[in-house]
Amino acid sequence: MPDWIDGVGRGRLAAMHAALPHLNAETLEGMSAQALRELTTQLLVRIESDAQTLVFKDARIDMLSAEIAQLRRLKFGVKSEKLGDEQRHLFEESVAADIAALEQELVELCESSSRPVPEVLRPKRAPLPAHLPRREIRHEPDTTVCTTPGCGCELKRIGEDVSEKLDYTPGVFTVERHLRGKWACAHCQRLVQAPIPAAVIDKGIPTPGLLAHVLVAKYADHLPLYRQETIFERAGLGIARSTLASWVGVCGVRLQPLVDALKHEVLQGAVVHADETPVAMLAPGTGKTQRAYLWAYAAGELGELKAVVYDFADSRSGQHARDFLGDWQGALVCDDFSGYKALFAKGVLEVGCMAHARRKFVELHQANKSELAATALQYIGQLYGIEREVRELTAGQRLARRQSQAVPIARQWHEWLQAQRLRVTDGGATAKAIDYSLRRWAALTRYLDDGALPIDNNFDERQIRPWATGRKNWLFAGTLLAGQRAAAVMSLIQSAKLNGLDPYRYLQDVLTRLPTHKASRVAELLPHRWQPQTC
Repeated sequence: MPDWIDGVGRGRLAAMHAALPHLNAETLEGMSAQALRELTTQLLVRIESDAQTLVFKDARIDMLSAEIAQLRRLKFGVKSEKLGDEQRHLFEESVAADIAALEQELVELCESSSRPVPEVLRPKRAPLPAHLPRREIRHEPDTTVCTTPGCGCELKRIGEDVSEKLDYTPGVFTVERHLRGKWACAHCQRLVQAPIPAAVIDKGIPTPGLLAHVLVAKYADHLPLYRQETIFERAGLGIARSTLASWVGVCGVRLQPLVDALKHEVLQGAVVHADETPVAMLAPGTGKTQRAYLWAYAAGELGELKAVVYDFADSRSGQHARDFLGDWQGALVCDDFSGYKALFAKGVLEVGCMAHARRKFVELHQANKSELAATALQYIGQLYGIEREVRELTAGQRLARRQSQAVPIARQWHEWLQAQRLRVTDGGATAKAIDYSLRRWAALTRYLDDGALPIDNNFDERQIRPWATGRKNWLFAGTLLAGQRAAAVMSLIQSAKLNGLDPYRYLQDVLTRLPTHKASRVAELLPHRWQPQTC
């Protein structure tokens, strides 16, 4: 037996034995020598695998503990940062949410590896104010007859446990009082209680509705938590922004599996849109911001799936796009950003954006009323006119119309561009506008040969607009982890909008069902598949 087994511990070996309950002395005596050798090999492989998992979890626990300690130092040292009041508020709530997210992951790792959860991660909560209206929700056993074998006596109610959760509808707080009756059998001394409903935040006070409201207000309505704190004070209960931040952090961890599943489904498609936009991110210790980037990857505009997944990164390096797409092979609708070129070298098909080519001529026409630009815009306008007509057709019908109507126009435009290029001077604005279209001609006209491809990338650019709106309110991302969490939650919110859903109702239902929903069926909760629960 390997030397490292001594370090595994009795509890872990007992867990291994529990995984093979069918083994006993009689079973072992009846096995052949060959079967025993095979069983021994299987057990050693399993023990080694579990030991490696435990080593990984222990290392992850140590890393998370170090990250939490570092974030706490940042949190308590924020007053020395060279920040304005608004910047400090945003930075504080980002760090508080980061700490809560890491603490949630640390608790889950400790529980799964039999390590004690640090006491500091078990916060004590103050009772909710008595003046708030309350709504009682009772939980009683399905039967009041004792189910102990051989008993069958009638149970007697001997008391109840009460837990309270805070709910919110715009402008009004209410309290849900969950009463769990205690029923006991006088004959066999058996105590029976209905289980308390599982919650996203274990033993926390917020209902799924309140959590959904905070998330939608922060990520869809772009209200930072310090502003929400003020709004809640007007409603009768001031919830500290640190508490709100901890809720946001935990929800980010809980919702991540849905975002991972959504990404998987987007990458199952043959067409993906990609675009990126700069987002300021605070650089602690400097009082300044650095440039980070938000990447948006949307399912093909003309396909059935309506979904977008955001990815937040600390730079515009093309490696981020390569990491996100992985081994995906398909048609990528994008602009002329050089970071995508390595993908095309690996076999990804480049689909250009006609809107970018059009903008070159629009700018030229606005600058000097160029007749050449006006003619180019007429050609492009005819191509877009055909797209408006074929938008609701099937891919096959769309392709046929493009081939018969759009291809001749594109050919005429191409010949005209080549002729005009010979007449203009190199280096001028006119030459640059023409060169952009000629250089990217194959990518710009690729949609003509595939009815599933769009003419431009405007669909993905519209998915970035919520971030542009948000920048005017929250100014910057407090930390990299905060930006990644925002990207995850906004992926679900924006995808819900694309599917015609109310983001609040969607998140409220998902946060209600998620604690007891099977991980293998998490795809059922994605916006494009979601069905509200029926009472």
